[in-house]
Amino acid sequence: MDSSRRQSGIQQLLAAEQEAQQIVNAARTAKQARLRQAKEEAEREIAAYRAQVEAEFQKKLAESSGDSGANVKRLEKETDEKIATLKQQASAINKDVVSMLLRHVTSVKN
Repeated sequence: MDSSRRQSGIQQLLAAEQEAQQIVNAARTAKQARLRQAKEEAEREIAAYRAQVEAEFQKKLAESSGDSGANVKRLEKETDEKIATLKQQASAINKDVVSMLLRHVTSVKN
């Protein structure tokens, strides 16, 4: 009888070990599934964040390009105004400069 009890105890231990192994395997599978799910969620969040940052960048790029065009037009206008002012000033003193040059060129110094 003692032998049958031992045999029964061993069977119970083996059954408990198999049950524990199944529990561990189930836990591993659940953990792997959760890790996959977390990875997929993280990738979706990263993709959404990347899209948001890219949209903000494109918006700022478009705004700065628009500003750049406005700046170029403003600078061209200022440059044209300065050129016109310089031409006007040059034409105002043109006769004086020509007469001064003629006076210096035609006068002879010993």
